[in-house]
Amino acid sequence: MITALDHIAIAVPDLEAGIKRFLEDFGLTFEGREDVAAAKTSTAFFPLPPTSIELVHPLNGEGPIAGYLEKKGGGIHHLCFRSDNIEEDIDRLKGKGYQFLSDGPSIGAHNAKVIFIHPKSCDGVLIELNQPSDEQH
Repeated sequence: MITALDHIAIAVPDLEAGIKRFLEDFGLTFEGREDVAAAKTSTAFFPLPPTSIELVHPLNGEGPIAGYLEKKGGGIHHLCFRSDNIEEDIDRLKGKGYQFLSDGPSIGAHNAKVIFIHPKSCDGVLIELNQPSDEQH
């Protein structure tokens, strides 16, 4: 079951400038950076309990975020909903006709299980489902 809005991801062309904006200009707490090699993404998190803002930037200039930035130049990339059982949520949503960008969940930032719902299934909005790893509960 979906339990919370986990984070809002913002694609940024300059990760350091984005970190500085949210840390210094907006005064948010910086949780740290993490590279997610499988997604070719560098991330930076700013928790705003019970959610977070995640800055996403292409890792080594590659991956889907690079393509997004080329087309759009930055902006809100996706919404992420926290799940307490991602496999059940995937099955339930597939049963309702939702299309996913992969066959099953993969490991994302913070070692969480993640999967993305195709934007065509959600009025043009990319939605991520995220089940935190056991050590995050």
